[in-house]
Amino acid sequence: MRTCKISLQVSLSIFLYTLLSTPCLSSKLCNPDDKAALLQFSQHYFGNISTYWKSDDADADADADCCKDWEGVKCDRHTNRVTTLSLSNGQLSGEISSALGDLPYLKTLHIRKQPNITGTIPNSIVKLQNLKFLRFDWNNLSGPVPSFLSQLKKLHFLDLSFNRFSGSIPPSLSTLPDLYSLHLDRNQLTGSIPDSFGSFKLTNISIYLSHNNLSGSIPTTLGSAHIIDFSRNKLTGDASFLFRNNNISRINLARNLLEFNMTNVEFGFGLNIINLNHNNIYGSIPLSLATLPQLQSLNVSYNHLCGPIPTGGGFVKLDQSSYIHNRCLCGVPMPPCI
Repeated sequence: MRTCKISLQVSLSIFLYTLLSTPCLSSKLCNPDDKAALLQFSQHYFGNISTYWKSDDADADADADCCKDWEGVKCDRHTNRVTTLSLSNGQLSGEISSALGDLPYLKTLHIRKQPNITGTIPNSIVKLQNLKFLRFDWNNLSGPVPSFLSQLKKLHFLDLSFNRFSGSIPPSLSTLPDLYSLHLDRNQLTGSIPDSFGSFKLTNISIYLSHNNLSGSIPTTLGSAHIIDFSRNKLTGDASFLFRNNNISRINLARNLLEFNMTNVEFGFGLNIINLNHNNIYGSIPLSLATLPQLQSLNVSYNHLCGPIPTGGGFVKLDQSSYIHNRCLCGVPMPPCI
């Protein structure tokens, strides 16, 4: 019994020694290199005194832990390296600081809804080889979409929408092996959609290119996407090949210059939203559309279609706005066929 007591006392002493010699769990977590990069980023916008994360307490600022105390910053709980920087409160102005490239463990970078952010994307971004989610949307960025973004091989999500990017779309973006969502909509992009966009590795990719000045035909290789929004451009030619893919769920080609016969178009069973308004599409609406199990919305208004409107399926939910300003569509909800 006495031996057990001594053993217990020794074990307790070892435990207390270990506990006291271990750094306090409440000590700073922020890696000093990451904190220095964040401060440099902040000083780029606010000068050498004030920082983006400055509070009313100067002592608290000096002692702040970027992992715990700074808004929009998150760290890995094992390595304590900064993995997320998300800023969207409109306080930033000027060009994007190249100091972002000194945060090598970043996985998520969001600088968005900053209307006074101007200029181009710095090439220091290519140093962020762990980056998976990049959002620079709703800013005032300009210049070409950088081809060096294709060097971010772990990128899953890229959103550059609602800016003033111009020029052509870099074909090299299709080499991103894990990209599943690409947003280049609401810019001033010109030229054609790259042929290489038919070679994205992931077949469930969503591609948003609407509200630009893109022209030419849609590449015939582009037939395996999950969501396509190419609306409000100047695209021409035949797009009927896009619809037969069973993987695609949404297609928006509204307000282009597309021209093809819709009569014998094949439709994948996964389609639920189809918007083709304001084009030069002719022929009739295929009866097979009524058999699509997930069809929720169809808009073929402002085209040159003719003949009876199919009945049943998703058509029972559609009103006249889906069909107006065609050549001679008839049947519910339009005037009866003669």
